[in-house]
Amino acid sequence: MLFAEMALPGVWLITPERRADVRGFFARTWCEREFAAVGIHARWVQSSISFNKTRGTLRGMHYQRPPHAEAKLIRCTMGRILDVVVDLRADSPAFKRHVAVELSAMNREMIYVPHGVAHGFQTLEDDTEVCYLMSEFYAPGSEAGVRWNDPAFGIAWPEPDPILSERDRQYPDFDG
Repeated sequence: MLFAEMALPGVWLITPERRADVRGFFARTWCEREFAAVGIHARWVQSSISFNKTRGTLRGMHYQRPPHAEAKLIRCTMGRILDVVVDLRADSPAFKRHVAVELSAMNREMIYVPHGVAHGFQTLEDDTEVCYLMSEFYAPGSEAGVRWNDPAFGIAWPEPDPILSERDRQYPDFDG
């Protein structure tokens, strides 16, 4: 795997290295040793998928508060998304900054999202599926989020009028 640290500390773009032959290819998407070599020490306890029927669907910006803060490993397994991560760590040099990357079934890239950041995505195609690995169990009392279009973050979403859940629509502006 190829690891490229993004502009937010601890956020990594990971590209599987393909071993190709006449049948197609094989690629590893998780190896504890390779992740540890770049400082990622994750223990995955849950895996989920998100299927999104319509282009422009936006899910985010979500995170879990301590003591259930979670790291995530995200991959788009069908279609394409713009994946966005916002740094909410007050002690981070990148506090309130964000990074965005296109993940797709074709590029097979993944993004590692550490504790203390909010995560969301917008679909760029109909029938898009996203797979998540999480380091903590889902804890309803710890779920939190910030508004997808909070001016404090300045995220340029590709579809300005997204399809949103009522919960995501109601998140407040960041107060930090």
